[in-house]
Amino acid sequence: MRIVIADDAVVLREGAARLLEEAGFDVVAQAGDAEDLLRKVRAHKPEVAIIDVRMPPGNIDDGLQAALTIREELPDIGLLLFSQYVEDRYLGELLASGAEGVGYLLKDRVSDVDRLVEAVQRVAAGGSVLDSEVVAQMLGRPREAGPLDGLTDREREVLGLMAEGRTNRAIAEELFVSERAVERHVTGIFGKLDLPPSEQDHRRVLAVLTYLRG
Repeated sequence: MRIVIADDAVVLREGAARLLEEAGFDVVAQAGDAEDLLRKVRAHKPEVAIIDVRMPPGNIDDGLQAALTIREELPDIGLLLFSQYVEDRYLGELLASGAEGVGYLLKDRVSDVDRLVEAVQRVAAGGSVLDSEVVAQMLGRPREAGPLDGLTDREREVLGLMAEGRTNRAIAEELFVSERAVERHVTGIFGKLDLPPSEQDHRRVLAVLTYLRG
């Protein structure tokens, strides 16, 4: 799998590249600013672009804006954003066009190789991955009444873990329940969010998107 990494912090960028290459990925290019990122993504067309939200030249949200451009020009590329802080408003902009192939992790997760590898694989496959800190903040923010209100506390917990990119097995291990019990909760979530089976839509991604927008 080919990856482009963009971060102006050279040590972090080089460290992430080394970890990913040791895990079997092909880091085809690195960039230190948003403009160079766009040039290299357009040239290499990787499966995944790993992007720091705040990058030169503006050091505000240049990485995010580059990600939005990539999303528009090359929608099949998975986008994994890194940030120093929980900034879910940036994530909201990126998710406006859908949750498929989008991830958002805090930078201190880079040293967790298994988590990083799982996140890259998941966004490459069209899934979504959110840092647990981002999910926790979203759970705590005020929400308007909507379909999420019909979920039980356990179903909300399961949906939150789904938003982090966890599989049913991983959710079962986290909650100390059987995988069959998780499957029942997921089925209940789909029903309450009015997400019937469909060959065109990925219900798991749509449920997470409903959760994030809720």
